[in-house]
Parts: sequence; C-alpha cells; structure tokens
Amino acid sequence: MDETELTEREWRERAAAHAARVAPWVQPRLDRRRRGLSHPVDDFLFDYYSWRPGQLARWHPGVGMLLTGDVTEFRDLRGYRVDDLGARMDPSSVPVDVLRTTLRLLEATDARTPSFGCFGRHEWAMVYRQARGEVRHAAWPLRLSPADIAAVVESTPLRCTHFDAFRFYTSQARPLNVVQPTRATQADLEQPGCLHATMDLYKWCFRAYPAVGSDLTADCFALAREVRAVDMRASPYDFEELGYAPIPIETSEGRAEYVEHQRDFAARGAPLRRRLLEDIRAALGAARGAEVTT
Repeated sequence: MDETELTEREWRERAAAHAARVAPWVQPRLDRRRRGLSHPVDDFLFDYYSWRPGQLARWHPGVGMLLTGDVTEFRDLRGYRVDDLGARMDPSSVPVDVLRTTLRLLEATDARTPSFGCFGRHEWAMVYRQARGEVRHAAWPLRLSPADIAAVVESTPLRCTHFDAFRFYTSQARPLNVVQPTRATQADLEQPGCLHATMDLYKWCFRAYPAVGSDLTADCFALAREVRAVDMRASPYDFEELGYAPIPIETSEGRAEYVEHQRDFAARGAPLRRRLLEDIRAALGAARGAEVTT
C-alpha cells in the first residue's frame, strides 16, 4: 500500500492543530461532568456515542500514513506499530467485520437519493402520548401541550427511515411510521437526507479505528454538532434558555426552514461519507495484504 510520509514537524503540527480544534468541544464537557451538570445538546455526542473525550482529543493519522522522527509515543498506542521507518497503522488491528458492514451501509446510503419529507418529527414521536415525567429531557419545558404535540405527530404519516431514531419512538408512535426500520434493514433504508445518518458519520469514524484518522473524525464531529443543534431546535422542547431558537416544524415556515438545513447537511455530509469510504476501502486492502504476507 502506498503511504504518505509525514516528518516529525508535520505530524506534530497536525496533532497540535487537532488538540486546539477539539478543546472547545472536549473541555466544557469535562468541566460539566466534574460539576455534575449536563447539556442536552452538546453532551449528546459524548453520551449517545461511545467515543470518550480523551479518545477524541488524541490525534492519530489513520490508514496510509507513515510518521517519521521521534515516534516513541506511538509504541503503546492501540492499533499502531513502530519499526525502523517510523510509526504507522497496524493492518492486523483493523476491525475487518465492522469495516465490511460499515462499507455496505455507507455505499448504499451514498447511492441513494436524499429524502426531505420527515420534517424532524422523530423527537415528537419520542414523547408522543407520554406522561411529562417520562420524556427524555424532563428537566426542560415543552413548547406545546401534549395534545398539540399529538396533533403534529398525527397530522401526516411519520416518515423516519433511521432505525436508531425509530427505536426510541413511543410504542403508540411506531405504528404511525410508514416503514418499520430494523437493524437488519438499515442498509436498505438509510438515506443521506436524514440528519441522524449525517450525525452517524462521526460514529463510523471511531468504530473504524485505527483506519480513520483524527482529522476526518473531527470533521465529522464538527458537522454532527451542527446537526444535533438543528435536531433539538426542531424538537418539541424549549431550549431558548440555552440559546437555541426553535424551528417550529408545526408550521409551514418551520418545515421549510428544516428542509433547508436537511439539504445543507446532506450536501456537506456527502464528501465526508466518501472520504470515509476511501479510508475503509484502503484499510480493508491493507488488512488483506497483511494476511497474505503472514
């Protein structure tokens, strides 16, 4: 496999830039955790996804990179090996089964035409017909009454295609969805207009570790933060106290605004998805090559 060589100065500059970039995301999370506080928007990417703040903060190059110079710090880094030439990803550490499954999902999503007809009602379906104390963000007020929320949910058929959003629907809301997503049908339904599919690009980055480097992971995390903010602004919750103006999808103007965000995120997510695909294919090729030589 062809490798791009980075001198010690080059890779240390990249590592320093990455640390500076993620610090405004990571440090507030750590500060809140020490104080026993939580943030319904900013903490989601740490609470829902399994990559810890320290893992996001730690720079690593990913597949196809050779780091030269003093690479001692990579000797004990999982997924990397050091030899006389420098430090590089260890092909034998690649999670092949995970990458193959992820490859199929991302290829299917990339080939599919975006759909923009859900209007972000998944969060509404997650509180549909629930008692106030049962909702996920019970500490925060709802913008509408339970009856009005139910009316929005029931106004037209729900059109969620994303299993990991659908699975949090209330039991009363699930039959109202036009499809019934399952984990087994995820690759058949995932489509690039879905906000959750765009947020999940970050998940596929860290699940592919060490194949996908920190630079792409941070790019996907940055977009996922924006997506999460829109996701919550379009929800029935009132987060104006935190600076999140609502997107009132119960109105035609709000729905139009939501679709604008969907189109923007789909357009920005597409090149990230394709970069992910390139890295996954390269890592699988490296893993196959390692098998041949052993």
